[in-house]
Amino acid sequence: MGSVLESTDIKNKLEDLSGVILKPGENPYNALIEACNNDPEKIQALYAAHRVRRNAQQRDKFLASDYKELIIDPYLLRLENPQIEPGFKDTRYCMTFWGRPPIHVLELAEVIQEKLKAVSSKIWLMPLHRMHITTLELAFSRTAEEIEALKESLRPAIPGIASFTHRHRSRLVKPMISYDLSAFALSFLPAAGEISLSPAPTAPDAVEVLKQGDGYTYHHLRRDVWEQAKEAGVTVNSRYIVPSAHITLGRYLTDEDHATPELRLKWVDAIDEINAWLEAEVWDNADSELVGEWVVGQERGLDVRVGTLWYGGGRTVQMGEGF
Repeated sequence: MGSVLESTDIKNKLEDLSGVILKPGENPYNALIEACNNDPEKIQALYAAHRVRRNAQQRDKFLASDYKELIIDPYLLRLENPQIEPGFKDTRYCMTFWGRPPIHVLELAEVIQEKLKAVSSKIWLMPLHRMHITTLELAFSRTAEEIEALKESLRPAIPGIASFTHRHRSRLVKPMISYDLSAFALSFLPAAGEISLSPAPTAPDAVEVLKQGDGYTYHHLRRDVWEQAKEAGVTVNSRYIVPSAHITLGRYLTDEDHATPELRLKWVDAIDEINAWLEAEVWDNADSELVGEWVVGQERGLDVRVGTLWYGGGRTVQMGEGF
């Protein structure tokens, strides 16, 4: 019989630090949009407030005098080190709608991973081909049979959802590293008037685009995809609803590189330095070789995905059309 493991979510709950209060029963993405009076600048400000407050909170945890340890994912640890528990399998099945980063975002993520690896050689890095942004999580930690039933109930709506970004285009900008005691990610903000930096869509791009421009934010996209799932008769059961648009860069597998106050200070200072570099050299910089902007759906539409998805695994039910 395999081990009974505790998910890192139990020890590391992702709180909404934007200040927006959700109302029971409503489309949860509406609350932030309404609180911001549908203003993209205000929506961006709330996303920014969430990630800045969370980074400050997590920095304090790393440097606290009563610091105990990192929150190491016991599932990933066993998958990466099979000798710990030979034959171990992750049985937490999920169903999600992922956005897949375009090549220029993957190039940026790779450079940042290399910078972090230079500070901590023991970290686990998400392979580039597995990187994703979770536009909507439908269900998590279910059995394979439950996820199969959910997929079949949603099947008529899947083609429309997968290709939704083909005609509804939202833009993400201003990447920075967000982190906590269990993982680190590249987080973005919904655009609000910044200069356009992404490569042009691949020609021909003759489709009639229904929604584009910064008035249609990534939060609007998440709201609309949630609504489509509901209209298809599915109850969305996400682990959390927070104003965050992020792709996981990596996780910790050992405390070795963070065992002393000096090492932990070195780690959080390195993250601050990389974030300062991103803001100074990549944000809004048309001359930068690295592009810090992402129009969701470029190259590939939404990836309707099922299986054991926590570390970029699983299988695609349908990939939507890109532009």
